[in-house]
Amino acid sequence: MSVSLFDLTFDELRARLTAQGQKPFRAAQIWQGAYRDLVSSYEEMTTLPTALRTRLAAELPLLPLQPVGTVESPDRRTRKTLHRLGDGETIETVLMRYDRRRTVCVSTQVGCPLACAFCATGASGFTRDLTTGEIVAQVIDAARRLRAGGDRLTNVVYMGMGEPFLNPEATFRSIGILNAKDGFRLGARNLAVSTVGIVPGIERLAAEAPQVTLAVSLHAGTDALRDRLVPANRRYPLSDLMSAVRTYIEETHRRVSFEVALAEGLNDAPGDADAIAARLSGLLCHVNLIPLNPIPGSVLQPSPRERTDAFASRLEAQGIPVTVRVGRGVGIQAGCGQLRSRQAPGH
Repeated sequence: MSVSLFDLTFDELRARLTAQGQKPFRAAQIWQGAYRDLVSSYEEMTTLPTALRTRLAAELPLLPLQPVGTVESPDRRTRKTLHRLGDGETIETVLMRYDRRRTVCVSTQVGCPLACAFCATGASGFTRDLTTGEIVAQVIDAARRLRAGGDRLTNVVYMGMGEPFLNPEATFRSIGILNAKDGFRLGARNLAVSTVGIVPGIERLAAEAPQVTLAVSLHAGTDALRDRLVPANRRYPLSDLMSAVRTYIEETHRRVSFEVALAEGLNDAPGDADAIAARLSGLLCHVNLIPLNPIPGSVLQPSPRERTDAFASRLEAQGIPVTVRVGRGVGIQAGCGQLRSRQAPGH
């Protein structure tokens, strides 16, 4: 697989250019064009000699993915893009416009090996990990789209297709590139990584990127139920997961977000709320109750609003901070993997 510009750190690009006889300052010009000016081709980097632009286009493609399909919510606040990669595989990226934030949700894998009950991505199986450049390029594409409308990207969440901590090298490299002061310069606290509970990844996040927000897809407070909803729980049961989360909080002093998607009659009973409250008691944390995105062919349906509100109230009564999130893109099948399964050839 070819290397794109977005696979490289600034130092790696500068070393590559100087090895080819270019002046070191050319790296800064390229970085300015790619990450600050958000150009879509090397031809727009007019500070570079024509010969260098031609060589870069051949050796370091500026975009390792191409949009091949989009769907947008009626209020135009949520837009999902299907991207085709260089090998023909497809991934999804979702851009969400909130009142004060402009957030892009990026994918880290083509498909996913975890097969969580709530997720259309897992149903499609796993193909491969994304490269660093394929992750970063999703962010740059979203930033370009926003800039074209006079807006700017404020947040990046690693909550799309795939499990970020099962593709750790590309995930952590992309975080470093997006956060770098000589690059995109997105503050670490404006980045969030969501995991189903891969313990080594949580430990590494605490050590290498302690200002990045950790989000955990919890969904249940007992191993018996969570084993059904999140098969990775069999490898990293709740006792191990919560131990890693406690260590993360102790080392970073950051609040952890726990995501709970409520399915009617499955995990939305009062006892389910009590089990989650018991697990999270005393933790610096916040629970996000997320409307379940219905998956075509699945028997799982979103919990009714009155049951969701009752669930939230039961958590709050036991001292657990909670927010009931507004559904984003349910009408356009914006849940992970839904656009890909509906539109991508061969999937």
